[in-house]
Amino acid sequence: MAKSGGNDDESRQVRDLSFWELVKSTSSAFIGVQSNANRERDFSRGKISHFIWMGLLFGLLFVGTLVGVVQLVMHFTGN
Repeated sequence: MAKSGGNDDESRQVRDLSFWELVKSTSSAFIGVQSNANRERDFSRGKISHFIWMGLLFGLLFVGTLVGVVQLVMHFTGN
């Protein structure tokens, strides 16, 4: 018979990334300064769907910020 509790207990102790860990990892990766240790942690504990959604959100925020800055500059230059 197989032992119960060995690997199951270990897998339950590994928790998913918290929201702030996910934000920090996504923003670091977005600008290209992600450390190797954090990247390995993300691949072992993170879910791909969370990173996809967070990446899409960061991309939309980036584009929205660029559009806003261009609109602001255009407003102040009189164009």
